[in-house]
Amino acid sequence: MERAFWLTAPGHCEIRPVDLPRPGPDDVLVRTLYSGVSRGTESLVFRGGVPASQHEVMRAPFQEGDFPAPVKYGYLNVGVVEEGPAHLRGRTVFCLYPHQTRYVVPATAVTPVPDTVPPERAVLTGTVETAVNAVWDAAPLVGDRIAVVGAGMVGASVATVLAGFPATRVQLVDVDPRRAAVAEAVGVEFATPETAAPDCDLVIHASASDAGLRRSLELLAVEGTVIELSWYGDRPVSVPLGEWFHSRRLTLRASQVGMVSPAQRGRRGYAERLAVAMNLLVDPGFDALVTNECRFDELPVVLPGLISDEPSALCLRVTYDST
Repeated sequence: MERAFWLTAPGHCEIRPVDLPRPGPDDVLVRTLYSGVSRGTESLVFRGGVPASQHEVMRAPFQEGDFPAPVKYGYLNVGVVEEGPAHLRGRTVFCLYPHQTRYVVPATAVTPVPDTVPPERAVLTGTVETAVNAVWDAAPLVGDRIAVVGAGMVGASVATVLAGFPATRVQLVDVDPRRAAVAEAVGVEFATPETAAPDCDLVIHASASDAGLRRSLELLAVEGTVIELSWYGDRPVSVPLGEWFHSRRLTLRASQVGMVSPAQRGRRGYAERLAVAMNLLVDPGFDALVTNECRFDELPVVLPGLISDEPSALCLRVTYDST
């Protein structure tokens, strides 16, 4: 009998048994090796903070149940194909699947993990895909002065992608000075909101806070742009559209992974974007984004504490004992 992690009610979770269907000729049976908790999004789901208007938009590809609960939610899963087409059998793959010991999905839903990417790092693929889309939306230029405000999973992933741009100044900005170690690991500068360099051409905001958004706008040079990556759920947000917003002709633009960026939509699809993210994970700097680990059986105990008590946590990697 297989098992899956469910949110039974806001703030409450458990592991439930699962009966798997038999794989069809175009399906794969995957045994999970690792899954990852995307702390920002899954925290919002955990507390029941998905607005009713966004219940359909926020559905994960293989979600079961409905918001607010009971719901089986998650989208960072790495496993081994035990049954399926010959070219996939025995391969390590990534899938946008919740936390579950084994699962059956169409073969087209899995992406092989390159031999150059460790499976334990590949759990970050979905988050790095979000970062890739954000960078496509931001369209940075050579020599740009860039700040990434909010050093959570998404912000740190964006900073890691931007670290390779030539002649750019990239600062990772966070209120927690412990995130300086993450910035060092991914190869960018670190600053607190008070010490961040001004006159930015581009700011990518991922702190999910009013204060972070305000500071992002303050850091812009004339005609600069903030790319808003934060997902606030049902929380109202105060945006300072007075002060410098009009006189500096600033731009505030949303980015969201549900659609491929217009900058690439005519040339790249979802599978190609995911492949770009997977190739970026060759960089060992991404290992700094995994700050906690637990066994699958421990997840109902570990996850509530991590969400409420550990603000410095990034990705929680879940290991599986299934054989």
